[in-house]
Amino acid sequence: MPDTTLVRAARPDDADQIWPLARDFATSFTPQRDAFDATWRDLRETPGALVAVAESAGRVVGYLLAHRHLTFLANGPVAWVEEVMVAETHRRSGVGGELMRFAERWAQQHGAAYVALASRRAGPFYTALGYDDSATFFKKSL
Repeated sequence: MPDTTLVRAARPDDADQIWPLARDFATSFTPQRDAFDATWRDLRETPGALVAVAESAGRVVGYLLAHRHLTFLANGPVAWVEEVMVAETHRRSGVGGELMRFAERWAQQHGAAYVALASRRAGPFYTALGYDDSATFFKKSL
């Protein structure tokens, strides 16, 4: 990761820089800016939600969205990473790994037993970070 890249919790004024990344991340849906803005406001007030950004030279070059929730299976909280997106110009530079490590520290600080996620296209990235392929992901659009 370039020395000038900082991973931190997102701030309210990061929305305009996260939006293009979130819009470009989608493959199954077409994100709408008004829905993004409403979700952005709600996420900032949602207990157990994390939005982290990677910033380089004053610009957001990646983001991660995760949630922490209780489970019976793990005897308490777990963390689920919903979205990880890095700008094309900063891929393969360590930014994604730094975002994941930030989320792992956040999850651990909040007592999560594990961090999990679903990915169709980035399996090798996650296995390189030490994640195991442990389940099949099912989805039903409503």
